[in-house]
Amino acid sequence: MKRNILLLTFFISGLLSAQEVSFDAKVSKKQLGINERLRVDFTMNTDGDNFEPPSFENFTVVGGPSQSINNSWINGVRSFSKSYSYFLAPKKRGEFTIGQATIEIDGKTYKTLPVKITVTAAIDKPKDPNDPNYIASEKIHLVAEISNGNPYLNEAITVVYKLYVAQNTGVRNWREIDSPRYNDFWSQNIDVKGIDIKQGAYNGEDYRYVVLRKTVLYPQKTGKLTIEPLSLDITVEVPSNRRDVFGRSFMSTVNRTVASRNRVINVKPLPENGKPENFSGAVGSFDFKVTTNKESLKATEALELKVSVSGKGNLKLFRLPKPTLPSALEVYEPEHSEKVNTRTSGMQGTISDSYTVVPNFQGSYPIPNVSFSYFDLKTKQYKTLTSERLIIEVNEGPQSTGSTNNTPGVLTENIIPANLNSFSSFKTSTKFQPIISEPFFNSNLFWFLLLGPFLLIPFIMFVVKRRTTRALDVTGNKIRKTNRLARKYLSNAKKSLGQKEQFYNALERALHNYLKSKLRLETSEFNKEKIEELLGNKNINSATLEGFISLLTSCELARYTPLSTVDMQNDYKKAAGVINDLDKQLN
Repeated sequence: MKRNILLLTFFISGLLSAQEVSFDAKVSKKQLGINERLRVDFTMNTDGDNFEPPSFENFTVVGGPSQSINNSWINGVRSFSKSYSYFLAPKKRGEFTIGQATIEIDGKTYKTLPVKITVTAAIDKPKDPNDPNYIASEKIHLVAEISNGNPYLNEAITVVYKLYVAQNTGVRNWREIDSPRYNDFWSQNIDVKGIDIKQGAYNGEDYRYVVLRKTVLYPQKTGKLTIEPLSLDITVEVPSNRRDVFGRSFMSTVNRTVASRNRVINVKPLPENGKPENFSGAVGSFDFKVTTNKESLKATEALELKVSVSGKGNLKLFRLPKPTLPSALEVYEPEHSEKVNTRTSGMQGTISDSYTVVPNFQGSYPIPNVSFSYFDLKTKQYKTLTSERLIIEVNEGPQSTGSTNNTPGVLTENIIPANLNSFSSFKTSTKFQPIISEPFFNSNLFWFLLLGPFLLIPFIMFVVKRRTTRALDVTGNKIRKTNRLARKYLSNAKKSLGQKEQFYNALERALHNYLKSKLRLETSEFNKEKIEELLGNKNINSATLEGFISLLTSCELARYTPLSTVDMQNDYKKAAGVINDLDKQLN
C-alpha cells in the first residue's frame, strides 16, 4: 500500500512539473544611458525548439546570442535551465519595449512578456582605471577629419574617418553599425585598399591610427549642413591589473561602440555678381572644346560633332551646352560619355556629348560658336569659354530648293553633244553562206536589230523621267533616307546586344528615323509629348503608343540603370514589334 502511494506521489509530482513550464525575459537594468549596454536573457526551465528572438527595434545587437545550459540533480530532484543571452546598445533616447520571444516546448508555443526600457542621455561612468570599459573609452577614438569647413556650393570637400588607438591597446576587429547618410550632399566613397597602420598624435599624445573610410562630398544646399557620424562596434584588448609571472599585464577583451562627432560646415552661395546667363552650375577649373571628325563629306553621310568639358570639378553635376546647327542638317540625340575619376581632391576627367549629324543637301554650313561658363575656385570669379567657329562642307548631293547659284537668274544646263560618227561607215565585206540558208535581209534578227533601239526609247524615257522625278522629290528622298537609317541603326542595335550604351544609342536612333519618315518630323520637334500628340491624332491604339514611349524611356534611362543582355533582347524584340504595329496602323 505504501509503495502504491509513493508511486502515485511521484507520478503526480512529475505531472505537475511537466505542466509548470516557465519562459521569461530578464534584463540587467530597466534604465540606462545611451552610452551603456543592456543584457537580455531569455530563460526557460524546459528544453525547447525553434527559438525566435524579438526584433530588438531601437537597439543594436553588439553581442550574442550566447547559449548556456544548466542541468543538475540535487537530492533526486532534477534542475534544468537554458538561456539565450544578447547584449544591446541603444540607438537613441526614449522609452522602448523589447518585444516577445517565442519557443516551442512539447508542441506548444510559449512567449515571454514584453519588457519596457528607458534610455536616458549619456551618463558619466566612474573613472575606474581598472575597469576595461573605461580603459577602452580612453584609448580608442574615431575622428572625422574635414578638408574644408567653409566651401562654396558644389565645391568638393573630403571626409576622412580615422581610428586612433593607444600604444598599449589592441583592436581585434570592427564592424559598422551606423553609416552616415550625407543628406543634402552628392557623395562618393573612395576605396581604401588594405589597412595601413601609421603613427600620429591625438590630443598631444602618441597614437597609432588607420584610415577606415574616405568620402568626397559636394554640398547641394547653402547654409549650415550637418555631416552625420560614423559608428563602429569594436572588439578591444586592453591591459588589466593582473600580471603574469614575468610581470606582463594580462589583456582583457571588451566590446566598445565608438562614433565620430557630428560635423557642421557652412556652405557659401555662389556670387550673383557677374553670373553668366548660360551658367549651369559648373564649379572648378575646366577646358572646353567643340570638334568634328570630318570637315567635308557627301550628303547623307554622317559626321560626329563632339562637345566636351575636361578638368577638375563637379563634372557629373552640370549640363553641357547644346550647339545650334542649320536646319538643313539632321541632328540626333547625343551620346553622353563620362571618363571621370574621383580622388580625395574631387572629380577629374572628361565628359562629352557626341552628336550624329547628317546633311541633306550640298553646300557650306557654318556651326556658330558655343559658350560654356563655370565658377573658378582659384580666382573666385566666373569664366566663359567659347569654341571656334566651324564650317561643314558638303561637296556632293542634291541642291536645296531654297538655294541659289552664284549668278542670280542664270540656269546652267548640261548639254549632251550628238554622236557625229553614228553612221560614218558601212561594213562591205561579207562571208559566203550556203544557198539553202535564210538570208539576213528581212530576217527576224534583221528587223529586231533595226527596230529594237526604237522600241527601247520609251523605256529609256520612262526610266530617265522616274529618276529625274525622284531626284527632285526632296521630301520623298528624305523619307527613304531616314528609312534606310532606321534599318541601319536597328541592325546596329542587334549587333551591339550585350553592350548597353552602344545598343540603346543605336535603338534610339532607329526609332527617331522611323518616326521622322512616317510623321515627317523635324529634329527640333522630336520629343515624347509631340510624339504622343501626333500618334494620338493618327488613331494609334494605346498599347502600341505606350510601347513606343516605353522604349524611348528605356533608352533615356539605360545610361543610369544596370541592364542585362536579356533586357536588351526583350527591348529589341519589343522595338521590332512596335515598328511593325505602327506600319500597319499608319499605312
